[in-house]
Amino acid sequence: MSRFVRKIRKWTVDALDLPSDLVYDLPRLTLIGGQQLYIENHRGVVHFSPEELHLALSQGTLEVEGKELVIKAIMPEEVVIEGRIFGIKYRGMEE
Repeated sequence: MSRFVRKIRKWTVDALDLPSDLVYDLPRLTLIGGQQLYIENHRGVVHFSPEELHLALSQGTLEVEGKELVIKAIMPEEVVIEGRIFGIKYRGMEE
């Protein structure tokens, strides 16, 4: 991404008071008590088991570790996971 485009995006976020995840296409995570995880801006499920979920993101992957994990809802850019969630890892493109 060019320096000019980055400056325009930053200006847009600051001037219009927009959430960064909207402009930069970043994932937004909402964890409720270690039992439910709501993820926005994903690009698809790479791997799923009752202990692990890997989601593709526009700039890397997201890994969720837990027990008795269940996908309660999945939409084109949103997913809801329930179960005992122990850890969440974000792996960027450079890793």
